[in-house]
Amino acid sequence: MELALLTYIVVVSIILCIFMYIDKSRAKKHEWRISEKSLFTLAILGGACGGVLGMYLFRHKTKHNSFAFGFPLLAAIQLFILVRAFNLF
Repeated sequence: MELALLTYIVVVSIILCIFMYIDKSRAKKHEWRISEKSLFTLAILGGACGGVLGMYLFRHKTKHNSFAFGFPLLAAIQLFILVRAFNLF
């Protein structure tokens, strides 16, 4: 069960990190963008760590308070859940 949860969070985090890269590259080209709602949905569904990584790796959405505070808060909650699932706390 714990391994499945870890795998799920890692996969969703990778997907969100890729989405952050795609959205940043589309922003530079003035193309159609991925909605903020979609990015937050993926973060809530377990990808917040990847969202934080993508945010700072690609310098994307770092000036938006909802992302700058929301993604790290969600990531902390998800990491807490993982730690509790593995009984490391």
